[in-house]
Parts: sequence; C-alpha cells; structure tokens
Amino acid sequence: MNSPSIEAVNLSKRYGSFPALSNLNLKIEGSKCVGFLGPNGAGKTTTLKIFTDMIRASEGRALINGIEVHPNKKKALESAGALIESPEIYPSLTPREALSMVAELRGLPKGERRKTIEDAVAEVKMEEWLDKKVGKFSKGMKQRINIAAALLSDPEVVLLDEPTTGLDPRGMAEVRDIVKSLKKRNRLIFMSSHLLNEVQDICDEVAMIDHGKLLVYDTLSNVTTRFSKDSGNVIEIEFLRDIDYQSVNKNIASLANVNSAERIDSRRVRIKFSGGAPIQERLLSDIVTMKIGMISFHSPTSALEDTYLNLIKDTL
Repeated sequence: MNSPSIEAVNLSKRYGSFPALSNLNLKIEGSKCVGFLGPNGAGKTTTLKIFTDMIRASEGRALINGIEVHPNKKKALESAGALIESPEIYPSLTPREALSMVAELRGLPKGERRKTIEDAVAEVKMEEWLDKKVGKFSKGMKQRINIAAALLSDPEVVLLDEPTTGLDPRGMAEVRDIVKSLKKRNRLIFMSSHLLNEVQDICDEVAMIDHGKLLVYDTLSNVTTRFSKDSGNVIEIEFLRDIDYQSVNKNIASLANVNSAERIDSRRVRIKFSGGAPIQERLLSDIVTMKIGMISFHSPTSALEDTYLNLIKDTL
C-alpha cells in the first residue's frame, strides 16, 4: 500500500496581474499532519481550492496520491476529504439528514450510507447529536459535523482550511482534539492556519507560505532550528513530580551540548542546546534514562513565532 501524498508542481494562480500563487512546488508524503502556515491573503485557501478543483490553476499541476486533480477530478478526489472555508448546514436538518445528502452527492452506495454516516459522526464525537436539529448547535458543533462530512469516504488525504476560524476557545479546543485524533487513522492531514499555537499543538511538519510563495517546508523542530534567531534550540520539559535544583544543575545542565537548563517552575525545565534534531533526540533519551519523571516535552511557541516573523518579514 502506497503512502498518501499530495504534490504541487509549479503551481500558479493569477487574477489579472495579481499573483495569488507563484510557482509553488511542494511534495508531502506519509501519514502525518502538516500545517500550511501563513498570514491572511498568503495563498493558503487558493492552494486548497486548486487541490479540490474548486478553482483552476493558471499554470502547473496539483496531484493527490499521484493523480492530477483537474483532468482526473473524480479519481483524484475519491481518496480525499476536504473542508474549505466554513460551509453552512441547513438549521432544520439533523446531522444524519445533512450527511445523507452529502453521501448521496458523492455516490456512496445506499446500503452503506447509514453505517458510513454513523462512523464519521462517531469519529468527531457527535453520536448523541446525530438526530437533533443543527439549528440548536454551537459553531464548534457545526464544524465537527462539517469535518464528519469530509470523512464520509474514509479518506487517506484530509484537506482542512483554517478549521477553527470563528470558534470560541472551547470550540477551537474541541476541533483541535478532533484533528489530533484523525492522525491515528493512517491519514495525511494538510491543514491551513494562521495561528501559530494551533500548528505547534497539532502538526508534525510545517510549510510556510507568503505572497503566494513557499518559504520553507520541514519538521517543526528543523524549521525552528534553522530559521529562528535564538529560540530554535530550546525545549521545555514537564515532569510528573517536583524537580529539585540539583537535578537540573548537576544532571541536566551537565549533558553534552546543553548550554543552559533552568527551572520555569517546580515541574518544568527549559533547556537551551547546541545542534539540531539529532542532538535533541539524544538529550531527551538521556533525560528519560535518568528516571526523574519526564512526562512530556515541546518546543516553546516563541520558537515558531520567532521563525515565522523572521521568514515573513523578508517577503514584505
């Protein structure tokens, strides 16, 4: 079985003399979540609309699982699900009724629709609302049903266009948890966003775009290491129990390539180190070996923010 993939080859879109997208070359393969990051108007939605054949590229090709979308729309999109912008659902319908319409439009066999709809709704944790009127739903609940619509064909590739836009904090958290859960099903998720903390929280890799041009595509850790001024080689570690100064100063700070280790509070430590992802991997392995209760780690959001601002300002 081949890994899911999407690919843009010299992809461009012009509106008159305005270049919404300029020679985008991007190939993503494998089961993971990739954040498509950039400011408003950068070309993110344009790219996703070309991948779903909602608009036609001026030049270049968009491929899903190796199949070019525009000349082979049905075949290319049969293994993909998409949520572009925020479609509305008729308030008088239930999720079952609304999704039945979508399933019929997509040509799902009639005998399979009931189970397919129930499975998709279960995946977004809305089973108890399946037969209630959508008009009574919050924005976050409606968005979860929209995501369920994108999952009806059990897609290998999922394209999401800023899925948390316009939601309150609770709705944003609910949708982010859903997107995280999608990663467990051997899918490639390509998610546009302009929210740094969202990409940091959900995604494995990041592609940054501005003024229609790709700036970088790599893992989060590699991007922040390569492009941030001084925050890229930083990780924050959380421990199950309180960690004392001796453990920090004597054990962690003395590890090779560690420049500094400081307690943020009683259970969190910030480490600055020299080197990239391989060094980080070794450091984390060494700390686990110490058996001092490490339970999680992450790069501080400031590292991604620093990287983002450094790259974006160069295109202004």
